[in-house]
Amino acid sequence: MEKQNKNIVTIDAESQSLGRIASRIAVLLQDKHKPEYAPNKEGETFVVVENFSKIKPFRETKSKTKIYYKHTGYIGHLKETSLEKMWEKDPKKVLQMAVRGMLPKNKLRSKRMKRLDIRL
Repeated sequence: MEKQNKNIVTIDAESQSLGRIASRIAVLLQDKHKPEYAPNKEGETFVVVENFSKIKPFRETKSKTKIYYKHTGYIGHLKETSLEKMWEKDPKKVLQMAVRGMLPKNKLRSKRMKRLDIRL
């Protein structure tokens, strides 16, 4: 369910899957839903996600086999975290990483991510 104000779109995440929410947010942050879309423009739509803690639960195999990697920059310091542990620690980070991966890899990505607000 979406509510749209002039430049603010509110998404109710209750009982929706993580991937479908993330792909919808990525389209909105790029302003691809507007006729004035241009790939070199930052966009002006702000996205607010409500009830994120009530999303559709992950399958047990997915939560244990999905692994996030982070490298510190030192030799042998590759850190691994499962989806289950990441969700317990910070659920917002899971959605942020999903949306970040769906946005184009360019200089505008960090500016677009700043317009995302997640509310548990």
